Amino acid sequence: MKLERPIALVLVALVAAPPGWAVQASPQATEQSPAIAPPTFAVGTSAVAVDVVVRDKKGNLVKNLTAADFELVEDGAKQAIESFTVVARGVEALPDPAVERAAAKASEPNAPAPAAAPEVATNETADSPAVLALVFDRMSGGGRDLAHKAALTYLSARRDGDFVAVFSIDLALHVIQPFTDDTERIKAAIDDASTQAGSSFVASGEKVRDLQSLEARAATAEQAAMATPTGGGAGSPVSNTATSQIGAAAAERDIARLQAGMLQSFEALERDQQGFATSNGLLAVVQGLARIPGRKTIVFFSEGMAIPDRVLAQFQAVIAAANRANVAVYTMDAAGLRTHSPTEETRAALEAAANARYQNLGREDSSGMLMKEAERNEDMLRLNPQSGLGQLADQTGGFLVRDTNDATPGFRRIQEDMRFHYLVSYTPTNMSFDGRYRTIAVKVARPNVTVQTRKGYFAVRPEYAVPVRGYEAPALALLDRSPRPDAFAIHLGALSFPENERPGLAPVLVEIPGNTMAWVPERTGGASRAQFAVVVRIKDARGKEADRLSQEYSLQAASDKVKQLRAGSVLFYREADLPPGTYTVDAVAYDAIAQTASTRTSTFEVPTASPGAVRLSSLMVVGRAEKLTKEEQDGKNPLQYGEVMLYPNLGTPIKKSVAPVLGFFFSAYGKGAGPGQRATLEIQQGTKVVAKTSTELGAVDAKGRSLNAGVLPLNNIAPGAYTLKVSIADGQGVQFREAPFTVAE
Repeated sequence: MKLERPIALVLVALVAAPPGWAVQASPQATEQSPAIAPPTFAVGTSAVAVDVVVRDKKGNLVKNLTAADFELVEDGAKQAIESFTVVARGVEALPDPAVERAAAKASEPNAPAPAAAPEVATNETADSPAVLALVFDRMSGGGRDLAHKAALTYLSARRDGDFVAVFSIDLALHVIQPFTDDTERIKAAIDDASTQAGSSFVASGEKVRDLQSLEARAATAEQAAMATPTGGGAGSPVSNTATSQIGAAAAERDIARLQAGMLQSFEALERDQQGFATSNGLLAVVQGLARIPGRKTIVFFSEGMAIPDRVLAQFQAVIAAANRANVAVYTMDAAGLRTHSPTEETRAALEAAANARYQNLGREDSSGMLMKEAERNEDMLRLNPQSGLGQLADQTGGFLVRDTNDATPGFRRIQEDMRFHYLVSYTPTNMSFDGRYRTIAVKVARPNVTVQTRKGYFAVRPEYAVPVRGYEAPALALLDRSPRPDAFAIHLGALSFPENERPGLAPVLVEIPGNTMAWVPERTGGASRAQFAVVVRIKDARGKEADRLSQEYSLQAASDKVKQLRAGSVLFYREADLPPGTYTVDAVAYDAIAQTASTRTSTFEVPTASPGAVRLSSLMVVGRAEKLTKEEQDGKNPLQYGEVMLYPNLGTPIKKSVAPVLGFFFSAYGKGAGPGQRATLEIQQGTKVVAKTSTELGAVDAKGRSLNAGVLPLNNIAPGAYTLKVSIADGQGVQFREAPFTVAE
């Protein structure tokens, strides 16, 4: 997946045309077969369920509310509550009517007595278990100790029968204890999680601030030396001493700037790696919990989440997935009662960066430095534990436990939320599945109370196999429209390469010409940017989503380079791993700046592996070949052939006047694939065979593959639409694959 170089690449003849190639007379070209019609969907109803926890001003749960006490608003529009349920786990969670009436009367001495509320049924029995996941982020030794102590406070008050799992996140997610109701196993897992030392990430923020301060002081000294009178009168040259001072100050400033830049670059890479690992780990836990009905809880122990710009979309995907899966996330700042406020640390970093920027105003590279510093400032604000952890909890209906070394009160509140809350359901008045984010606000007709609930959701259909990322939502919504958008040209290819180690390997490619993208100038810096997304949805024969592949592109370039970039194209490449079957692939390219999009649909088959039979990959009409470096020649990509990478022709007509040959590529696997076995190649137009030949399969490599590529002459093939077919006869029958192509003069 990369921005292609805007250079025309010519397909090189890989092997000579095989002997015996015969071209038959071709009839007049027939019209190309119509494209596969994309499926359409009717908009159906989809209820939205919202968990609500209500507490009074003393922090106690309010348990005597009825449906009439709630008002629910979506995007500013009031919604009709269709279902209202009190969820109470355990007898101790049920409200005491006398106590609740007394509490309500005490809080509203002048209020009229409420009308009798109709009975509401609990949707879970008194003995229904709660489901809790304890997730430990990578932390310092002190943070692990505090998290360990906090998790043990939960065990001391845990209700028998509740199911708990324990996970840890380092550079990957580790399952320390699957869900169990065994207290001893849970305790052992908590002990294990708190003793695991994670990857060490160097905190270079303070060092960067010191270097920025040094740079600012050196720049001030340089300016002072340049302004010092030399005693030689007007127009006299600066003294040797002053020149030396200016040079020393300038050198000190440049060295400080260089070191600060190196540390900032390294720190940015670390923050990306750290942020992706944490977000991906949480997303995996949420996705696992989605299969469990009812409200689920995650308690996340961390000393702060890194959410730089490149990680932001994945972080938002965690929140969206948790809200869709009915998962409330509670976060605990494992740094405890901090000696230095994180807000104060952020302020100091911002001030140091501001001073450095001020000293560099007017210099040649100041605009670029200002842009980089602005990006870093945004990262630092998100790195504040009270920002990232707080947002994760607040947006999913939980809360952040911070500034304390005693987590007992926080866990007590978490347990209360798990055992008692209200479930309010409604059908949105806006039934358009447009992929946009819908905000939810819940109000309660009771003074002096706080309401704790999730804050919104993406308006997409609920039948997705993997969580929907924020940038995917608008694009996916377009696939449900009829007619589908077709604002610009894109090309889609879905292939199958049933390799021995990955029999379900399915490469998917989408090509977007560069001249279709909208580029807009940045407000500062003289650069331009493009913003778009590619989303591919793969559905099985039942119409269920089997996989989703996507990428958000945030491109930036100097304005004078945009013309060159528009002359090229962007190639999206992803690999799916699927069980045998027939699949439909829908691809959408969405330009977020121009608010335009195009979609394409294709089908492909993942073959069933039969013992002893030859398996064929998709037959690929080659569009271009690219020479690989030695480092890139690792054989991992199924489209690699020797020293080159072969890219499929995704529908572009083959011009005989440019290159009168047809390049092809396929792989063969299994017993009998290799030298001694012959493959038959045919060019067909409709049901008529236009040309036919055969070739011996290539040698089998270390991965058990026979890679086969070559070119066929098109000199005597008339313009029109054709099909290339390859077939192999083995002891169990004839295996074949086909690929369409178009010939032009």
